[in-house]
Amino acid sequence: MRGPRPAGPEDEILGVRPGQVVRPETVEEAAEVMRKAHAEGGTVVARGNGTRLHWGGAPRSCDVLVDTRALDRVVEHAAGDLVVTVEAGMPMALLQELLAPARQQLALDSPLDSSVGGVLATASAGPRRLLYGTPRDLLIGVTVIRADGEVVKSGGKVVKNVAGYDLGKLYTGSFGTLGLIVRASFRLHPLPDQRVFVVAAERDPRRAVLALLHSPLVPSAMEIDGAGTDGTLAVLFEGSAADVRAAEAVRLLGGAARIAEEPAWWGRYPDGEVLLEVRAKPSELAEVLALGGSRIRGSAGSGVWFIGTFAASAPDLVARLRRRWTTIVRCAPPRLHGSLDLWGPSPALPLMRRVKDRFDPGHRLSPGRFIGGV
Repeated sequence: MRGPRPAGPEDEILGVRPGQVVRPETVEEAAEVMRKAHAEGGTVVARGNGTRLHWGGAPRSCDVLVDTRALDRVVEHAAGDLVVTVEAGMPMALLQELLAPARQQLALDSPLDSSVGGVLATASAGPRRLLYGTPRDLLIGVTVIRADGEVVKSGGKVVKNVAGYDLGKLYTGSFGTLGLIVRASFRLHPLPDQRVFVVAAERDPRRAVLALLHSPLVPSAMEIDGAGTDGTLAVLFEGSAADVRAAEAVRLLGGAARIAEEPAWWGRYPDGEVLLEVRAKPSELAEVLALGGSRIRGSAGSGVWFIGTFAASAPDLVARLRRRWTTIVRCAPPRLHGSLDLWGPSPALPLMRRVKDRFDPGHRLSPGRFIGGV
């Protein structure tokens, strides 16, 4: 175990400085940290590589920051079963590198500098969510340390495990408010032999997206980068006959569609002081792109859009978006947090509060980070 050490400016979470930082090297050490914090009535926030620590709300307090980066081991790789179990501090880039010799991958193209635990805590998924799904879809088992230091497991190490309710899906996307994720088991996919991109500058990207969705070509991802009514559509084909399917997509789209290299913006969030996530149907693409004054990027086939905008215009834009679509403020300057509801209204909030009361009765884990100040 490294630490505890006093927290410095580099450890701040949206302006909140922790009391101390500890870096456990085993699950047992992490459990001991949680037990001690619980006994002392301290609040706890977890941090992996910190790539999403600016997402969500600022914690009301943080007595102990648990740095999970030393929990970075592969516990088991059952290549024949296409399953891997890893510790939460494992960087995504290193995990993909370790799986590559077996020609396997964890098909989550979240930023490679993210940790496994961070990806699960924020439920962040990249462009290939269209084909492979999100972290909830690929997670088959999880080990979590509760607020009182008890180590609990949910799910298993096999894809068809059906023993009880899968609590892993509940922990995923909870921003560390229900427990400290320390291990996770995932379903893997074969590493594709081919990756081919088709890129098209579209004045009517909605037509192109719907044509591809209703075709038998099975793209792995369809992303749009746009502003105003125009957008650049990039489509990824992988695996068997990817080149043939890409060529057919070029013929289907016509116009300026072409085989191309991976776009520089692929898998990156749009620039802006404030990042919004909007859920809108693919058929509503034209309305999303017509918002104006903002950079829009997202999964055209899945209906998940990210909008980068200025802080000054964010409150009005969020209000307009929420009149029609579910909209989350993924990140914003702390000065806006008091006047801008990051999560928006949710009919599930009473249930979420009951779950929080059950899993963390003292509200000691990441207090204030999640919806409704949970």
